[in-house]
Amino acid sequence: MGTRRLAVLLAFIVATGLVACSRPAAPSGGKPTVRIGSTNFPEQLVLAELYGQVLEANGYSVERHLNLGTREIVAPALESGQIDMYPEYLATYLTFVTKDPSKASSDPAATQRALQDALQPKGITVLNYAPAVDTNGLVVTSNTATRDNISRVSDLVRFNDQFVLGGPPECPDRPFCLPGFASTYGLRFKEFKALDAGGPLTVTALKDSQVDVAVLFTTDARIQTEGFVLLEDDKHLQLADNVAPVVRNDLLSKASADFKDLVNAVSAKVTTQELTGLNKQVGVDKKDAKDVAAAWLKTNGLTR
Repeated sequence: MGTRRLAVLLAFIVATGLVACSRPAAPSGGKPTVRIGSTNFPEQLVLAELYGQVLEANGYSVERHLNLGTREIVAPALESGQIDMYPEYLATYLTFVTKDPSKASSDPAATQRALQDALQPKGITVLNYAPAVDTNGLVVTSNTATRDNISRVSDLVRFNDQFVLGGPPECPDRPFCLPGFASTYGLRFKEFKALDAGGPLTVTALKDSQVDVAVLFTTDARIQTEGFVLLEDDKHLQLADNVAPVVRNDLLSKASADFKDLVNAVSAKVTTQELTGLNKQVGVDKKDAKDVAAAWLKTNGLTR
């Protein structure tokens, strides 16, 4: 090899080596943009804001994809990577993913483990669950409760085929809603009216006697403010529906170690009582979910 050719080759090797050394390492432990989603009722908006704002306060960019629709829309969006995370409920989500109501239980830790097993092949992680539990509740007006001596869900059996039930449109397909009331309690309703998911349509229909019984979430503050009676789930149809954020693993692999810590710190402080209070501010007092979440995070020392 001639001197000139050798010099050119050495120059090429050196240049290539310098370029290789100057390439940035693959990103790890960073602050990637987080696309956070939610389903279509106020509590979900509040929870998404709580998680989103604590991440924003610690250097993450957050894209909000809120009020997307029912779980049938949002869960596939997470699996397909259209969103990175959203708040879920242990027992209901486990049943949705596995199509097997027997997988969930009243034990939140066991239900979380079963959920993580089911989510592993999908590349999704369930983070720490909150103390807050929100389940489907059957409610009646105080007049109905007094007149017909109703305090438990099982009391409704005396009125099979007589009462009209109102609730979310997806209730007839959900194992912890209409099918569960039928299989666990033997309940039959004269009619089901598709209204909304724990929203104003359901509350108004119950108040105006358009329905006799309504499905509301047990953390809905309007149960108390409207003087409704939440019927005791005396046969324990509803299981460990603790709030729990679910996150794509590909996001977790890019994020720094503080990501899980930040989200888990929020969950640790969300009790059923706290969540009911947040829901009241949005659903009853008509405050913006973003403002309600911001004030709560500051009060609880999670943001400045």
